Amino acid sequence: MKKILSLMTLLVIISTAASAQDWSLSTNILDYASLGTINAEGSAGVARRFSVNASVRVNPWTFHKGDASKQMQNRHQTYAAGFRYWPWHIYSGWWISGMAQYQEYNRGGILSQKTEEGDAFGLSLGGGYSLMIHENLNLDFGLSLWGGQKTYVTYACPSCGKILDKGSKWFFLPNELRVAIQYIF
Repeated sequence: MKKILSLMTLLVIISTAASAQDWSLSTNILDYASLGTINAEGSAGVARRFSVNASVRVNPWTFHKGDASKQMQNRHQTYAAGFRYWPWHIYSGWWISGMAQYQEYNRGGILSQKTEEGDAFGLSLGGGYSLMIHENLNLDFGLSLWGGQKTYVTYACPSCGKILDKGSKWFFLPNELRVAIQYIF
């Protein structure tokens, strides 16, 4: 998985189509509402209708740490690399995406005291629309779903250490609800 992500990141960095309007940098505003997830995505146009991208999302925060009855977290680090197909032209209009993604996570205390931590990897498919606000600025809307395999441990509470379940299983989940500000250069 790390080799695939490294290859996709390398494609973004050394893309031969490096003329004007072929690079972008964006951040998803809605990720910040997910308990402060910091995020960035870089993209490079490689053809009139294709771009490759690499993204990172990090959430290091634990809230109410020390009080097990109130503690909650959605800590994770997520790395993804993929592509977008644009039916009209890159960075404008509708798009369809595919990504390979890896996530190390620890979440719990949000809906119940159960806490789960582990690693997940898989593939994601999505779609959306880029609204051109200015020649260098877009508002990017999208939704994606991902499926794959996760290895996990479930605890009864954030700090007690009592294991309820552990193992490995397949999953299919919503991945990203996207309302992003995208700068194109």
